[in-house]
Amino acid sequence: MTEVVRVDELSRIFRTGAVEVQAVRSVSFSIEEGAMVAIMGPSGSGKTTMMNMLGCLDRPTSGRYFLGGEDVAKKTDDALARIRNRRIGFVFQSYNLLTALNALENVELPLVYRGMASGERHRVAAQTLAEVGLSELMSFRPYELSGGQQQRVGIARALAGTPDLLLADEPTGNLDSVSGEEILNLFLDLHQRGRTLIIVTHDEQVALHCQRIIRLKDGRVLSDQPVDPARRRIKADLGTRALTS
Repeated sequence: MTEVVRVDELSRIFRTGAVEVQAVRSVSFSIEEGAMVAIMGPSGSGKTTMMNMLGCLDRPTSGRYFLGGEDVAKKTDDALARIRNRRIGFVFQSYNLLTALNALENVELPLVYRGMASGERHRVAAQTLAEVGLSELMSFRPYELSGGQQQRVGIARALAGTPDLLLADEPTGNLDSVSGEEILNLFLDLHQRGRTLIIVTHDEQVALHCQRIIRLKDGRVLSDQPVDPARRRIKADLGTRALTS
């Protein structure tokens, strides 16, 4: 299988005056194409810093990060911005939708930055919203949608650019248990279609939907193990409810 992510001896040190904080310490792992992996850890474990480096929002102090075989650790700010726009799809806990735009326009936004023509943007955004079950709600603004529907718009926005990597930060953190389960089932669908997903979470029940869990503690990898099939959460048959909640 092709490696989408590989990090070698990755470290991140923050310095404020004489104070030095080692947020991530010599972490190494790889993630293959089509994998669904959870990165877990308590507050202070380094998982947010790791997510920021994987998302090219921050650079490591040392070590190497290969995304699709390309070493991106030392890229310029402009190069990292292009990588974020074209190769990484982000899903956020707080959705990060623009309230002045409807669902279709929110999904189109990263394609605007890519310079895609308006007709093609509209087609791609509409197709991606259909993929997450929101064909009938494209004209709705975020405040007219439930939390689960808003997160589906966020997922569609992340998918619209056909990224190499889908990176989700606590994607069910603001949702009730039913909506959260439906979002995780949507991620399982995407995984089964060959998408590569990394879910950053502190929630064991969320992580059990994944194939593998990388646990961080004090900036280091505490464990990196596959999820026991007997414990792994499998997709529930939610019928049309999953498409409308």
